[in-house]
Amino acid sequence: MNSTPRLSGLPKLLAVLTVAYFLTSLGHFTHNAEFICEYPNLPASLTSAKVYAAWVGITSVGVLGFLLIRKRFVMTGLLLVAAYALLGFDGLGHYALAPMAWHTRTANLTILSEVVAAALLLAATVCLLALRLRERRRAALR
Repeated sequence: MNSTPRLSGLPKLLAVLTVAYFLTSLGHFTHNAEFICEYPNLPASLTSAKVYAAWVGITSVGVLGFLLIRKRFVMTGLLLVAAYALLGFDGLGHYALAPMAWHTRTANLTILSEVVAAALLLAATVCLLALRLRERRRAALR
């Protein structure tokens, strides 16, 4: 019997959590772009187009991570997925510009749902990275 932990269930969970983060991030950035005037204290130079461009840039990090995982560069891909998840905490920067009470309910909902989804994705990615490292150590000891 193989004592190496099976990783078959986690990649599916990783995919589900990535889709959840992708959708909540899209929701937050879309709301931000379409209702940019309602977000307090944003720089005047920030436009809807720049918000969408930022989302595309952030999302490309996660896409690249999954492409690398599929090409069998699993550790590098997982590190990029972790970076993608970490970028989801950037939405909290809205609260550095203005307190939560100054934002609309919908803005707060989109910001916080993105952060929660990013946190769950990050936790799953870190767990998967730790399992992969443990597998490598065990294989090296054989």
